[in-house]
Amino acid sequence: MRNRTHSRMMNPRISTAGVLAALATLAALTACEPAADAPSTDATDANDISGVVTGANGPEAGVWVIAETLDLPTRFARIVVTDDEGRYLIPDLPEASYDVWVRGYGLVDSEKVRVAPGTALDLTAVPAPDARAAAEYYPAGYWLSLLQVPEEHEFPGTGDDGNGISPNLEHQAQLMRLLKSGNCTACHQMGGLGTRNIPAELGEFSSSVDAWDRRIKSGQAGGGMSGGFDRMGRERMLEMYADWTDRIAAGEVPAEAPPRPEGIERNVVVTLWDWADPRAYLHDEVSTDRRDPTVNAYGPIYGALEASADYVPVLDPVDHAATQIPLTVRDPSTQPASGPGMPEPSPYWGDEVIWTSKNNVHNPMLDERGRLWLTSTVAPPENPDFCREGSDHPSAQLFPTNSARRHLQLWDPETQELTHIRTCFSTHHLMFAEDEDNTLWTSGGGQVVGWLNTRMFEETGDEAASQGWTALILDTNGNGRRDDYVEPNEPVDPTMDKRVVAGFYSVAPAPDGSVWATSLGYPGAIVRLDPGPNPPATALAELYELPLDETGAPINGFSPRGGDIDRNGVMWVALASGHMASFDRTKCTGPLNGPEATGQHCPEGWTFHREPLPQIGGVTAPGSAEASYYTWVDQFNVFGLGENVPINTGNASEGLLALVGGEWVVLRVPYPLGFYTKWLDGRIDDPDGGWKGRGLWATVSTRAPFHMEGGKGTPSKVLQFQLRPDPLAG
Repeated sequence: MRNRTHSRMMNPRISTAGVLAALATLAALTACEPAADAPSTDATDANDISGVVTGANGPEAGVWVIAETLDLPTRFARIVVTDDEGRYLIPDLPEASYDVWVRGYGLVDSEKVRVAPGTALDLTAVPAPDARAAAEYYPAGYWLSLLQVPEEHEFPGTGDDGNGISPNLEHQAQLMRLLKSGNCTACHQMGGLGTRNIPAELGEFSSSVDAWDRRIKSGQAGGGMSGGFDRMGRERMLEMYADWTDRIAAGEVPAEAPPRPEGIERNVVVTLWDWADPRAYLHDEVSTDRRDPTVNAYGPIYGALEASADYVPVLDPVDHAATQIPLTVRDPSTQPASGPGMPEPSPYWGDEVIWTSKNNVHNPMLDERGRLWLTSTVAPPENPDFCREGSDHPSAQLFPTNSARRHLQLWDPETQELTHIRTCFSTHHLMFAEDEDNTLWTSGGGQVVGWLNTRMFEETGDEAASQGWTALILDTNGNGRRDDYVEPNEPVDPTMDKRVVAGFYSVAPAPDGSVWATSLGYPGAIVRLDPGPNPPATALAELYELPLDETGAPINGFSPRGGDIDRNGVMWVALASGHMASFDRTKCTGPLNGPEATGQHCPEGWTFHREPLPQIGGVTAPGSAEASYYTWVDQFNVFGLGENVPINTGNASEGLLALVGGEWVVLRVPYPLGFYTKWLDGRIDDPDGGWKGRGLWATVSTRAPFHMEGGKGTPSKVLQFQLRPDPLAG
């Protein structure tokens, strides 16, 4: 990989105050740009393509114009939206020849026209001939809403000899969690092109139930998918999905059509590049330091391939080139994360083993120097002696650990060196704290929460001394300090503290030094950890569950996935119920510690915002067919919608969902169909560059990129989202 570690990648770490000052300057510059109701220009510059889109009834407002080329080192596309008068302007295109066409709701794609930048090009929209043709362009969630799930009165399930629903599911909400971000849609969309139909390559079957039974056994994920159906009630779930695809095959379409982009949504510019290879899948990307979005300006974007392959995909967004950083493990006996076994061949890849990674990189993060930190396996699970009982390590003396399945790696783009870091705790996500030690907090440790003092590690190279971990202890005796505790399977003793197993999924260090996280399950929870002066011995946790009624049913939303903290200490989370929720600890009216503070003690801290999709059939509870994977908070107004704006990944909506003043702004990705991401971040490349100097970054994160438009052979994409002051700004 070409080394591009010059000054733009090596911004020195600046204080939070410095970040805010730079952003204030940026906001002032943006405020001087043309207002949204005064389009800046219709002129076509040498690197733009512009024109007017018209249909049978005149100008087509709120439709997308797409320009795509294969002339650059990797596939490149840029997408804009037409204004009220059908006008569009695709700005700043690299020199190449482009296919340009129109896509929009109520339409089918127009014929592609091949032009070069500098062209004035009027386009004619093509109306959809019928409702089915129009619906083929709808986001997956609209199709998923046609699913008819068992109604609430059928719970608890009565098993195979009763209604076919697992008796472990006492409420419909528990099934919905498993159907969505607790199982199926945690890996890929349901309702997209690849799932709402039965692929012919699967074979011929006497019934759709048999086809679904075969389908969920396919490929290396077949064992997990099949087991997931068993946990819900296999036969009932097979019948449910068979009914869904049968009705779609017979011509049923979503009752509700998605709205076209409106208002500020028409100012969005989306740019896409290919990276990785068609057999690999992405989990996350990173563009900058979470604490300072000016780090790594104009620099490479890095990705995480999880179980699929042992390299880091890299995009150079300036030269439009995709490259790779090879990864290694410390111990060559480390086994691949996903075994080669498959109950049945894949309809796409047959018996080919396409997932081969030993590193199993889940999450990347950049530090203040633009170095890349990864949660990555470096050795087999069995822990070294310093982690175990009998060790003199301070954390092991308090809570020894015997195994860890994923650890840490560091890639330095300046030296091109890769460093393995064996941790005593498993890792999943990671994020830096705003402290002198540049503490790297991690999730995924199960019974413990682990961290790395990166300052100490840099100074000493001692991976054992630089790491620590703690059990999660609630202050149930209410004295404000950590004491002896009862175990998770023991009742609360008001004279002692209590240990809980509320494993961190997401992790989000807050400006005040606390560390917040989501904890999966039903009803699920968020956790606040106060590390104290000596975290292995002093850390205290607070547990806040999603509120339940007296029967154990959710009062509103339930089951978080990823979440993030804002600068005010409010935690924002994505829920399986089809909500974004916030939790504000300052709203709690009762004690935050003591024998009653065990999870259900602050329902008043929660606020719920229904995500903008229809609800799934059979569900009358609040929510929608959406179940975003993650919530990321734009703490520093990188995108331009304001500070502390929470943004959901919108996995069934095929677009990012930003909550601004209680209203949704949908940043839709219309091409290729099937956009599904698990994370995003935001970077400022030029604080003086207006809208062109900043943007959000995301990647396509589905485990099945072959489900997307284009089918087998379609690789993952990197996407940049930018917000113009008006739809014609160039």
